[in-house]
Amino acid sequence: MFESKRVLLFDLDGTLIDSVPDLTKALKLMLDELNMPSFDENIVRGWVGNGASILVKRALLGKRDFEESELDSEFFNDALKRFMAHYSKVLNDATGLYPDVKDTLQELRNRDYRMAIITNKPSQFVSPILENLKIESLFESIVGGDDLPKKKPEPEPLLYSCEVMGVSTDVAVMIGDSSNDILSAKRAGVSSIAVSYGYNYDNPIDTLGANIVIDSFRELLDYFKGCK
Repeated sequence: MFESKRVLLFDLDGTLIDSVPDLTKALKLMLDELNMPSFDENIVRGWVGNGASILVKRALLGKRDFEESELDSEFFNDALKRFMAHYSKVLNDATGLYPDVKDTLQELRNRDYRMAIITNKPSQFVSPILENLKIESLFESIVGGDDLPKKKPEPEPLLYSCEVMGVSTDVAVMIGDSSNDILSAKRAGVSSIAVSYGYNYDNPIDTLGANIVIDSFRELLDYFKGCK
């Protein structure tokens, strides 16, 4: 199925790394300053994936789905600044790679696949995390959630990444854990693989429409045996 593919586009949170403990900590620090109740990791896990702004809005309102009119813009902007400041200090406290990620990425690189990261996480946080986990050098391109006017589930980040790497979408595969990743891939005309262990908001992973679903990151080696 993927014999002609040469470029692998990876989501970050929920696919390569579990960042929920540190995101939860930063949200708690923000909410404590605002004298508001905080939430445990299980709740926050269902809120991650749409970028920092949406995460903060969900925390302020205490729910995943909301209307923009429910939040005062000045109050939100103040809260977002507080969150960003706190997260910048704790983002590497407990964030770690999922099992087999580092070894699998290295083997894919050894097999001559070109790799990139496409995430909705603000770009200022991406490199410090990748550097701490010692995997940044494996990626040729990194697109953060605020690097372009639109982010996943829109197709622009995937199209942009292919463009800067000088390849067509025909040779690329998007690997992610949520509907944002798979929908973005569909809209960009890119094949996709869904991982079952990430943050998919309790939606059945096999309903997303990915080309295949894998339960462990290492399974990628069964599908990408080497560039031709």
